[in-house]
Formats: sequence, structure tokens, C-alpha cells
Amino acid sequence: MSASTSCRAWPWVLFGRAALAEDAKRPIDGTFSGVTIAINEPSREGVDATFAEALAAGAKALKAPEPVFWGGYSGYFADPDGHVWEVAHNPGSVIGADGSTTFGA
Repeated sequence: MSASTSCRAWPWVLFGRAALAEDAKRPIDGTFSGVTIAINEPSREGVDATFAEALAAGAKALKAPEPVFWGGYSGYFADPDGHVWEVAHNPGSVIGADGSTTFGA
């Protein structure tokens, strides 16, 4: 990750396109632009539950949730329209009752 900021409850993170394509197990091929939507969960169990819920609703698994190099836990799926989503738990963040996320807490 090269940059991160927060816009109320919406954190924005820049991740190189090639690195994202490798991490998401999805080549940048015209159907994937190198942009994902991310859902932050307060625990690994939350990641697993959200991932399972997405698959049950018709999403396609791209990368099952697993521990990742930055110390968190994440997985990727494509929704029925082909949009790529990441579901992640970052142990260095706090998700408030209002859904706001504080990184580096």
C-alpha cells in the first residue's frame, strides 16, 4: 500500500494495479480494471461470514480469506456483475459503532 486516508467512514487506499491484480487473483484483462470495493470487518470471523454470505448470494470466490503479508486477513470475490470486492480484517484498526474505521489505532 502506498497511501491511505479516511473520508469519514470511507477509507481510501492506493495499491499498485499489478500488485492488486496478483493479490485478488484476477488479471487486468478488460473485465477487471484494477479497482476493488473493500468491506472492513472487526474480526476474522466477520470476514469469513461476509465472504460466505456473498457466495450464497451468487458471488464467485476469487481468493478465499487467508492471512496476508501486512498482518491482516482478507479474501476477494466478484459479484454477479463482475465487480471485485475485498473483505478484510486489519488488526491495527478499530471499527466504531457508527461504522467509521480508524487505522493505526
